[in-house]
Amino acid sequence: DSLLKTAHLRQWLWPQMLSPNLPDKLEEGLTFTSWLGLIPVQHQVLSADDQCLRLLLSQGIDGYHEWYWGDGWLQSRLEGISLLPLNLGQTLSLLKLRLFLSNQK
Repeated sequence: DSLLKTAHLRQWLWPQMLSPNLPDKLEEGLTFTSWLGLIPVQHQVLSADDQCLRLLLSQGIDGYHEWYWGDGWLQSRLEGISLLPLNLGQTLSLLKLRLFLSNQK
């Protein structure tokens, strides 16, 4: 739910902003934009199901982001070309998600 429900995404991704008027849940075929400060990143949802989320990224990051999960584990893979520090951003996102999930218990 923390990866697919937009209300949860908005909470743990803050201060990254998401497009307004997103549906309650990410679905295959959806395209939306997030902003890292003034830098837009367009996301196209390639797959969204109960164990996987795949996003094609463009504009501020040209690449893809994949999330896989199961009972007690999570894997995230981000590959792309950008002037943004992708490794640092990925690490911070995972830490923020972990904190968000620990506060949900």
